[in-house]
Amino acid sequence: MTATSSAHSPGEVAPQRIALVDLLDRVLATGVVVSGEVTLSIADVDLVRLSLQALISSVRAGNPGPLPLPEGPFDRKP
Repeated sequence: MTATSSAHSPGEVAPQRIALVDLLDRVLATGVVVSGEVTLSIADVDLVRLSLQALISSVRAGNPGPLPLPEGPFDRKP
């Protein structure tokens, strides 16, 4: 059983309700890294270990890309 109180200590942030759409908008605007690890083992012997790291972010068409690649000898126009 947990008790709730309306008073918060100075370093504690009050809980807020946020809509799923607002949360998704904030995550896509700033980006988020998701990481996880799964280990399959039998009798305390690790057989398979999977690691996952993914970056989730939005891409806008108006953003300029990275610096242009230098032209190679075959890319020059006569």
